[in-house]
Amino acid sequence: MPEPTIEKLENQPCPMCHKKAVTLMQKEDEIPYFGRVILFSMSCGNCKFHEADVEAMEKKEPCKFTIEVSSEDDMKIRVVKSSQATIKIPRIANVTPGPASNGYITNIEGILNRIKVQTEHLRDGAEDPTEKKKAKNMVKKLQNIMWGREKTTITIEDPTGNSAIISDKAVKAKIK
Repeated sequence: MPEPTIEKLENQPCPMCHKKAVTLMQKEDEIPYFGRVILFSMSCGNCKFHEADVEAMEKKEPCKFTIEVSSEDDMKIRVVKSSQATIKIPRIANVTPGPASNGYITNIEGILNRIKVQTEHLRDGAEDPTEKKKAKNMVKKLQNIMWGREKTTITIEDPTGNSAIISDKAVKAKIK
């Protein structure tokens, strides 16, 4: 496998704070069982603005991946998520794309951890005792899933086809 090509452009104007403190990076890489991709990122050293995305080098059809997460071993399953993808976890969360949505390469544990951290922030900032308790229970549920004590289903839908759950357990379907 060839060495990834990294292109870097520094001291660019930030779209948020307008200081010339942004580093733009583009990296071409190969993801096993997915193919060649380009990873893009934009990070401001001044205001900490960050944006990232992942794009497949070859044109892909809109897709939907579904996987049942049932064990601690499932936490290691590789996930490619583009900024256009929606992640659905029934009775837990829907992560929809928007202006602040990023693309990334992670694993099942990484996705659950992102949701857990956001839920902990909601719990810690909640003034309503009912909301606080609901968030606390959700954090417990997420932790139990990560420890393999509870099952859940994760679905990623991507109109660009630039996302994937890389596992024999994942079911791939086309989006109409």
